[in-house]
Amino acid sequence: MLKLNQRVAVLIDTQNMYHSAKHLFGAKLAFGKAVEAIAGDRTILRAIAYVAKSKTGEETAFFDALKEMGIELKIKDVQEFSSGAKKADWDVGMAVDAVKLGEKVDVIILMTGDGDFVPLVEFLHGRGVIVEVAAFAESTNAQLKAIADRFFDISTSGRQFLIGAKYAKRPTARPPDETEAYGVPSELEETVQKPASPEKGKKRIRVTF
Repeated sequence: MLKLNQRVAVLIDTQNMYHSAKHLFGAKLAFGKAVEAIAGDRTILRAIAYVAKSKTGEETAFFDALKEMGIELKIKDVQEFSSGAKKADWDVGMAVDAVKLGEKVDVIILMTGDGDFVPLVEFLHGRGVIVEVAAFAESTNAQLKAIADRFFDISTSGRQFLIGAKYAKRPTARPPDETEAYGVPSELEETVQKPASPEKGKKRIRVTF
């Protein structure tokens, strides 16, 4: 059960979320609305998106839109290898931030399906921190789902945040290829929608510390 007095930090594995939505549904995820829904009526103290920037800088519009919604950005350049492969791994950075924030919030929400975060969840549990996971069930590691205090399945509970879905949920799905670039700016701009004005009497606070 969600408790309204809980202080929440949301950490977004942006590439994992983007590519899962793309490969599972041929869609784009409305990040802002998804974050608000996953947190519920609880106070979001921090919302951080971990993103990768290409040499062309084509993601600028997407990054700006995220910032307009109050989502902080942590940006890393995409590494390009001679083989043509690309990589931008934020796992360690997300884990470090989760440990630091775990001392200041009641709940850490990880928006990722990556099983590499299982040890992080175990560590935070050892410190008495509640850890929730929000992702697409089909591309989420089974152990990560099992160990989370709460799992929010975007494939079912968050379908309204999928923009331009071209097909129904696939029965099976390969893990998202996070070495791919995000895509062209026109695709990315649609993934972010400004949240509706808060209802009267509802207090939403984001604090930087």
